[in-house]
Amino acid sequence: MTTVIKVENLGKKYLIGHEKQARYSTLRDSLSHGIKSMARRIRHPFQANTEETELEDFWALKDINFEIKQGDKVGIIGRNGAGKSTLLKILSRITTPTAGRITLKGRVASLLEVGTGFHPELSGRENIFLNGAILGMRKAEIKRKFDEIVAFAEVEKFLDTPVKRYSSGMYVRLAFAVAAHLEPEILIVDEVLAVGDAQFQKKCLGKMDEVSQEGRTILFVSHNMGMISNLCQKGMLLDDGKVCLNGHVADAIHLYYKNLNEKHATTNRRIGSENIELLSAELVGLTDKLQTTIHDEFTIRMKYKIKKDIDARCVPNFHFFAPDGSYIFISNAAGITKLPTGIYIADCKVPGNLLNEGTYFVGVAITTYFNYGNYHVDFFERNALTFNVIDPMDESNRYGYAGPVPGVLRPKLDWSVYSGNL
Repeated sequence: MTTVIKVENLGKKYLIGHEKQARYSTLRDSLSHGIKSMARRIRHPFQANTEETELEDFWALKDINFEIKQGDKVGIIGRNGAGKSTLLKILSRITTPTAGRITLKGRVASLLEVGTGFHPELSGRENIFLNGAILGMRKAEIKRKFDEIVAFAEVEKFLDTPVKRYSSGMYVRLAFAVAAHLEPEILIVDEVLAVGDAQFQKKCLGKMDEVSQEGRTILFVSHNMGMISNLCQKGMLLDDGKVCLNGHVADAIHLYYKNLNEKHATTNRRIGSENIELLSAELVGLTDKLQTTIHDEFTIRMKYKIKKDIDARCVPNFHFFAPDGSYIFISNAAGITKLPTGIYIADCKVPGNLLNEGTYFVGVAITTYFNYGNYHVDFFERNALTFNVIDPMDESNRYGYAGPVPGVLRPKLDWSVYSGNL
């Protein structure tokens, strides 16, 4: 396949300022300093006041090297501040690099921020033609795609309204429709899709997949790992302005969570109420604290302390979340009775062959139930633990592995197949 993006030794440096540490000063010092600053501003009104700040070189990107082939769908992931948006702005020619070289083959359409590339005073109709002209398309080409763009964006009623009056969701719908339908060779989409509703996000993912099937290249940034894994076959992980991994999307997501949540294999945060305190939480029975397989059973353990003798049931519970933050299920020690003061350990066994391949978060909590149905949540640590479930593919390989099945659960249920002939 043809290389459409080649990045060599790319770097982007910014100057950031810090206020100088204040020292004790007298009223005379303050007045004198204020008069001097005012006089300096009068003499040099456009000169920065370097006495008040200390400047520091900050490399948002440094020594970045990679190649992307035609038709690749690449998910770019990393924590906030890793350099993802800076990289996309450079590839979109919005920002110039400080060092290195970029080679792009083909037209680039970008959707980086709400309103990027739109003129607020122009109508939706006029902005469609404006964006097409920026991409280098002829008027006839834009007219040919116009009805598809409007239908996809679902803004027919507001087509002749200035876009400054659009909601953020309408902005994004129209901007994505323009970017995806005007046939760029390279489509770059940042986290901006999160502004849209779930139905529109699904619609966008389908369109991007369709675009890639036509041989065009997709670069997609998102913190939603479900969207990344569903759309992209390749992943690039950035951290502190450097590429940590550029390869299969599953490997990139796995390393992202491992780096981000290594400290969450156990938690020793002391939180709680005046009655109960969380002492620790951990995953037990895994060879790797951050990894299991679908066939493995493992235990989630919570250690807590009941500090006061109260007339109530203190019930430990675990909350399981998917990477996008949606609930999977909750499990609690429902049959527990009232316990005296002391230190306790609550174990919850998670069977093998239950969860599908992916990354999961566990929230730990204790709820105190009083008489007459009253209850109180003593603590709830939402992202206390994290782990990955990996499909070893041993059974599936007998017939050819086709990848993870849909859904968050993949339970192994008892089946029987028998003849129905009488």
